[in-house]
Amino acid sequence: MKAAQRVGRVTVNHLDRILYPSQGISKEAVILYYIRAAPRLLPFLAGRALVMQRFPDGVGSPGFYAKDAPAGTPSWVTLFAHYSTSAGREIRSVVCDSPDTLVWLANLAALELHMPLARTEDPASPDMLFFDLDPEPPAGFAEAVTVALTVREVLRDLGLSPFVKTSGRKGLHVALPLERRYSFERTRTFVHGVGILLAHRMAGVVSELSGTHTPGTVFVDYLQNAAGKTMVAPWSLRATPQATVSMPVSWDALERGVSPEDFTIHEDISRTNDPWEGFFDQAERLPEVQHE
Repeated sequence: MKAAQRVGRVTVNHLDRILYPSQGISKEAVILYYIRAAPRLLPFLAGRALVMQRFPDGVGSPGFYAKDAPAGTPSWVTLFAHYSTSAGREIRSVVCDSPDTLVWLANLAALELHMPLARTEDPASPDMLFFDLDPEPPAGFAEAVTVALTVREVLRDLGLSPFVKTSGRKGLHVALPLERRYSFERTRTFVHGVGILLAHRMAGVVSELSGTHTPGTVFVDYLQNAAGKTMVAPWSLRATPQATVSMPVSWDALERGVSPEDFTIHEDISRTNDPWEGFFDQAERLPEVQHE
């Protein structure tokens, strides 16, 4: 067993514990990945009440979601106290706003980092929305790509410039940064409206919850655009056997052909272009969607 070490303000331990058994990937590799990812990941986590999915015994064992800061959280970690309707009490959420906090989370085996769509300073006003494109077998990633490209065209026709990333699993996320002038009801209605439009235009697209398990379809999940819901952060690891990453990609790359398994913990982020650079500097205003 590797001895505990100091990384910045964090004492990291059990570095040789295997968190991705099929790949032999250790906690040390997870910590090193998040150190590499920090410059791009932190702008999306800072100022938000983090939801983490922890796997202390690795992805081969059940993990758990954590919205509340654990006992023993260091005093230098930023916390956001707020009332949780689902928990029925006040909770203290971690706000990951520094490399030290990111290393501390990695040491907790918080492999997946999920971000709310609004900041702690104004939790009722989302500054982004996203289309969660979820294929139902036998539909898969290729079908999700086809739908994502159509979402892009619809949004461009509305004067909007969307971004895209892999979910790190079987789907895709198409995201828009927003001016903070809308309610969650408004953003959810917008995403739902585009989903209805797509369902009218394309066979195999489902825009209603009742159709989510229809084989061979792609569900445009508008329900994720609600207060308290989250999106897995760009560059977050996923708890998959391959240690995949939810990776921002360019639209050109998506058209040329990518696979979720192309992007893993071994990604050398500093050597790749950033398709989401300046994301929040490009905040949009929402137009009305006319259903066909």
